[in-house]
Amino acid sequence: MAKAIWNGAVLAESSTFEVVEGNIYFPADSVKREYFVDSSTHTTCPWKGLASYYTVVVNGQENKDAAWYYPEPKPAAKNITGHVAFWKGVTVER
Repeated sequence: MAKAIWNGAVLAESSTFEVVEGNIYFPADSVKREYFVDSSTHTTCPWKGLASYYTVVVNGQENKDAAWYYPEPKPAAKNITGHVAFWKGVTVER
């Protein structure tokens, strides 16, 4: 079981996930959407493609761009389609 926690809230929890470059990618249906706000931030990975971000909001506190996903990953990263990963102080336990 993997779990993502920030500011005392469980942001995602799942027994199925993907690990890419040391990051745990949670299936979209395991993510608690009430904590996520779309961000205008995007970055590009040469082999995964264009990443989009979410700002995480818990108890009125914001963690800007603390979650990311690849809406249309390149073929080499198709296993993370529909998955979300975390950083910026979000604790991911496994």
